[in-house]
Amino acid sequence: MNLMLLLEMASDAMGDRGAIGDREAGLTYSGMFDRAGRATTWLRDRGAERVLFTGIASPAHPIALAAASWAGVPFVPLNYRLADDRLRSMIERQAPAVLLCDASTTARFEGIEGIDVVTTDAFTAGLDDQEPAANDWSFDGELPAVLLHTSGTSGDPKVAVLRQRHLVSYVLGSVEFMSAGEDEATLVSVPPYHIAGTAAILTSVYAGRRIVQLPAFDPAEWVRLVREQHVTHAMVVPTMLARIVDVLDASPGGLPSLQHLSYGGGRMPLPIVERALELLPDTHFVNAYGLTETSSSIAVLGADEHRAAITADDPVVRARLGSVGRPLPTVEITIRDEDGHEVAVGEAGEIWVRGEQVSGEYTSRSATDGEGWFMTNDAGRFDAEGYLYVEGRLDDVIVRGGENISPGEIEDVLLAHDAVRDVAVLGVPDVEWGEAICAVVVIHDEATVTADELNAWVTGRLRSSRALGRVEFRTELPYNDTGKLVRRTLRESLAG
Repeated sequence: MNLMLLLEMASDAMGDRGAIGDREAGLTYSGMFDRAGRATTWLRDRGAERVLFTGIASPAHPIALAAASWAGVPFVPLNYRLADDRLRSMIERQAPAVLLCDASTTARFEGIEGIDVVTTDAFTAGLDDQEPAANDWSFDGELPAVLLHTSGTSGDPKVAVLRQRHLVSYVLGSVEFMSAGEDEATLVSVPPYHIAGTAAILTSVYAGRRIVQLPAFDPAEWVRLVREQHVTHAMVVPTMLARIVDVLDASPGGLPSLQHLSYGGGRMPLPIVERALELLPDTHFVNAYGLTETSSSIAVLGADEHRAAITADDPVVRARLGSVGRPLPTVEITIRDEDGHEVAVGEAGEIWVRGEQVSGEYTSRSATDGEGWFMTNDAGRFDAEGYLYVEGRLDDVIVRGGENISPGEIEDVLLAHDAVRDVAVLGVPDVEWGEAICAVVVIHDEATVTADELNAWVTGRLRSSRALGRVEFRTELPYNDTGKLVRRTLRESLAG
């Protein structure tokens, strides 16, 4: 199994179809295959053992990704937004390697031993001088294909190893070959170092969908590109969708070309997705849950389920809009207690998953048990119909008086208040209860609400054990660049 097989099939069957960039002047699939072959020769001539990528999204990204698989070396996209010292430390651990970066950033990487620094512009411009490599890629599925750093904001990051067989299994289990129409295009607006960016490129290649790239997310630019490039498919994280909704509210006309919008990467506030469904009634919404270590999605709430939930009178069906759907048929998911035993339907525990696409492996160790189960460290539960509800990281569970409390259930209730724009709930030390529930709240412009009013709102809808012990009002919450709430930063500020 090798990712190059996907591109070769696309080139042979859809060579004249647009692959990357503008619908009039972009690169075709046969052109992409040719570029990847020339890039492979370039990599081999340089003796690269790894291909590092610190650039923003550009055609160099999918070409380098394909060429690395062709050459049989890992592709390693890195978070270019990190501080220089942390990023250089991560790069040093990957030497010897070729590093592709934006022209404006070369000074950041000077003097790192074993690292051959080349700009993405020079990389793509020099490919015409290379001869295409022979179709000699390895079909060894155990070869590492992509190395992704799963943490990059504090401490030593873990490096997830996604082997060829993991990623190929994910693609084959997610899309059908040539399933896209000739006019379809996907907008990739997550950064290259996010698993969703890799997954979007690979599934688009296999389906035959043109890839449109947004180097840096801006909601107005996102909307403009969807309209101008007739984008039919896109994936966003919750914070992106919230900002897109704001733009659409102020910019009539909708997104008539957009057929399919998937979202994931964090908890989606129900008011946001409800408003998005109203604004885009002809768009199919999909909530996808997955992790870096699982090669992307492992559970999906489909378009029909979204529309059924939003129009339902039955509160059980309506609540499914807050779920991540059902497991993909290619994976198994169970909920386990602290001792590794499966819990009953409706009970919360840790989400475990296994399947061909599941890596559960880091460069330093394997994180699966003897039967191939990967323990996600995500808290979740199944309902009676098999819908999965993700309740946050186990580390974020609040333990109040011996009772485990999910922050997510309280956040959902607070977000239903008209004055609340964003909220994070977390535990803070408490002498009597062990932990008290603290809500950090962002309210809408010109809205007014007191802490007592919010506490009454929560206790009127949840058990008294969910009472807010503390309410802090902020103008914004800390999110990283992939849309995840950085609870650690909040904890530090509250402690201070």
